[in-house]
Amino acid sequence: MLEKLPEAIGHALHGVRAGLDEIAFNTLGLRQGMASISVASLAFVDHAPLPPRYTADGEGLSPPLQWTGVPAGAASLVLLVEDADSPTPHPLVHAIVVDLPAEDGNLPEAAIASAGNEGTGVHTGRNSYLQAAWLPPDPPPGHGVHRYAFQLFALASAPAFSASPGRDEVVDALRAHAVASGLLIGTCERPDGTIKIKEAAPGGPAVAG
Repeated sequence: MLEKLPEAIGHALHGVRAGLDEIAFNTLGLRQGMASISVASLAFVDHAPLPPRYTADGEGLSPPLQWTGVPAGAASLVLLVEDADSPTPHPLVHAIVVDLPAEDGNLPEAAIASAGNEGTGVHTGRNSYLQAAWLPPDPPPGHGVHRYAFQLFALASAPAFSASPGRDEVVDALRAHAVASGLLIGTCERPDGTIKIKEAAPGGPAVAG
């Protein structure tokens, strides 16, 4: 997995990043003439580090989010979380949630299912590891700061999403139906020499994470 790379490779790929310009919020052209949604969190402020509780160095739970400014007449909301600094051609998807109520509201901590956590039953799409779950931030050691974009979109109509929609399905729906968007960025960095050793499954070797 790309986010489990050894420190030496993290250094070698330091300048290889998908880029903030590649996240959905910046590629869909929604900001000009579109309504703006304010997205915030009780756990971190915009462009500040995510507490370890919400990363692979802690419990790996999804963080609490709240939003205001959803336009009247919207039919549903979509949350898309991407890593703008993943060493991949496109941002790594950490979470997708669709069919959220079209109103000012929130997602509590651990609302999205994750390892050891069932979540609250929200309609979750597939992350880049093809799991319908929250993928905790886990940047390669030595790769520098990663920016995790929590993007919220309001849709004018509610598409019939599949059971676990992927990014392509969601982005197609956003292009056709999105009328407002909001963005909150949290950061995470794994400095040099902090590779974690995770316990192996019974009978298997320990692995670096």
